Amino acid sequence: MQKYEMLILLNSEMTEEAREAELKKYADIVTSMGGNVEATDKWGVKKTAYPIRYKADAFFALMTFVADGAVVAELDRVAGLSGDVLRRMITKVA
Repeated sequence: MQKYEMLILLNSEMTEEAREAELKKYADIVTSMGGNVEATDKWGVKKTAYPIRYKADAFFALMTFVADGAVVAELDRVAGLSGDVLRRMITKVA
């Protein structure tokens, strides 16, 4: 099992409850597939470097977790299907 970080940019117009539910969904995927979420840092709403889907700001969150490669593929798949996810990036921590 490897350590990963997932940086996710959510639509800034989401309600707090919807935002929490979206982040919990990704944490649940990690734990249900045998991984472990170490931390979820919510950075808040910040300006983006360029407009994404005509939006100039987004809610940034960083989730650190330990899991297998199959979990990474599933997280990327589910985040790609969500309309509220503007961008996501999953990297391996050295």
